[in-house]
Amino acid sequence: MPNDQHQYDVLVIGSGASGLSLALQIAEYADVAVLSKAALSEGATLYAQGGISAVLDVYDTIDSHVEDTLKAGAGLCNQEIVRFVVEQGRESIQWLIDIGVNFTKNPIPNGHEYHLHQEGGHSHRRIIHAADSTGKEIENTLEGLVRVHPRISLFDHHTAVDLITAAKLGLTDNRCLGAYVYDQKHDKVKVFRARFTVLATGGAGKVYLYTSNPDICTGDGIAIACRAGCRVANMEFIQFHPTCLYHPEAKSFLLSEALRGEGAKLRLPDGQSFLDKYDSREELAPRDIVARAIDQEMKRLGTDCIFLDISHRPKDFIIDHFPTIYARCLQYGFDLTAGPVPVVPAAHYTCGGVLIDRNGLTDISGLYAIGEVSCSGLHGANRMASNSLLECVVFAHSAFLHIRDQLSEVPPPPPLPDWDESQVTDSDEEVVVSHNWDEIRRFMWDYVSIVRTTKRLERAKHRIRLLQAEITDYYRNFRITNNLIELRNIALVSALIIESALLRKESRGLHFNTEYPMTSDPATAKDTILNWSVQSKQNY
Repeated sequence: MPNDQHQYDVLVIGSGASGLSLALQIAEYADVAVLSKAALSEGATLYAQGGISAVLDVYDTIDSHVEDTLKAGAGLCNQEIVRFVVEQGRESIQWLIDIGVNFTKNPIPNGHEYHLHQEGGHSHRRIIHAADSTGKEIENTLEGLVRVHPRISLFDHHTAVDLITAAKLGLTDNRCLGAYVYDQKHDKVKVFRARFTVLATGGAGKVYLYTSNPDICTGDGIAIACRAGCRVANMEFIQFHPTCLYHPEAKSFLLSEALRGEGAKLRLPDGQSFLDKYDSREELAPRDIVARAIDQEMKRLGTDCIFLDISHRPKDFIIDHFPTIYARCLQYGFDLTAGPVPVVPAAHYTCGGVLIDRNGLTDISGLYAIGEVSCSGLHGANRMASNSLLECVVFAHSAFLHIRDQLSEVPPPPPLPDWDESQVTDSDEEVVVSHNWDEIRRFMWDYVSIVRTTKRLERAKHRIRLLQAEITDYYRNFRITNNLIELRNIALVSALIIESALLRKESRGLHFNTEYPMTSDPATAKDTILNWSVQSKQNY
């Protein structure tokens, strides 16, 4: 076997909640490789503050959680999937507790054992959390377990370049056989062969200039699955978190929706509240409504931000419930307990993604996608707060079961071709990569963000066509770098978002086009599904 070829039963690309949950479960039956583009714990899970939604309270019901999710999803949720995920809530939470996740206990006697928040779109308190850093608690717990597991091999600073499929090699019976992977530390491309490959790479927030996502969220899994021939769905539905801290040095720091669930108010610079003009639920309205309201008020007033105020709550309550947010705000000179803090909307969650079934299986045999990289049908046109971590755990378990049951039937893949760099040279124009990266993120923010028009979308489509041609030429002639891999991916994901937005001739959920302000009849609602191998030949 060549030195740069690695063989595993299961290859997991991504190291957030979904990827590590699956790795931990399947490692009882198989040898697993986990790839992380940065340090193992640098994924979006680490930044998830609010919690996980599940029906845990005696006054809550499965039907209520399902109804809330369907309402938020604006007619595009898969009802069967929604019920499937919601019904797995209690079991998923118990699994996390069993592996050592320390959720916040309920200080009230005779109440539920764990404290439950209420967030936008939810009709009950059903958000179990670990103070205000739930994602960090889950990620740290999972990381500690996978690091010591004898059948899990961890590869940090490894970036997937492309999937290797039987179809690409001219073989019959198309199946995913592994991936080409760039080792950042040693500046070389390796071959990872696997009987099963799982994409758990998260979303694509870095497509936009302003985002709550960490730097690694460049839509890699969506892009490589798309290039391999998988269908993607509903890419026009990008969720913008209403309240990211507005400060030049506060990169990607959001102020959890749980703050509004505990009484925080959004205010204009003059101190006036305004959400009652947009929705009767005010601060507890779904994120798309709140984000659009903020965007409209900022444009109306010509201001760079609005303000979030929870200072009317007792100081001890704020510090006890939101210690991380309180401490982080203090670092930037803002005291949550003393007055309002400046906030702006930012790209937060990719509701669309690689189309999967209830097992996490994509269009290609042996290839799975779980978590934010996927489009499972749970979120529809708008994700409800704190449903995403639940989706990660539920689909990790579903994919685990599906893979486990096939382990004895699927043989290891044959030896695969090494990465070929014989026709490329070192680049002396790295500035081109950084310039194109910045250009994409800026025009996506200006033309394809919270409020859209067809003219802006067409302008963005023209720009991305030109840039994709330039990036493709660059990719074919120069050795790859991590920046080039990410640029190639955000360009493709941007094109998918733009094309999907142009195809939807209505406003629904997170997609709002001023030229099509109405939502069509729910009976005619349909997903936007792209097969890029066909779509790109027609339009790009």
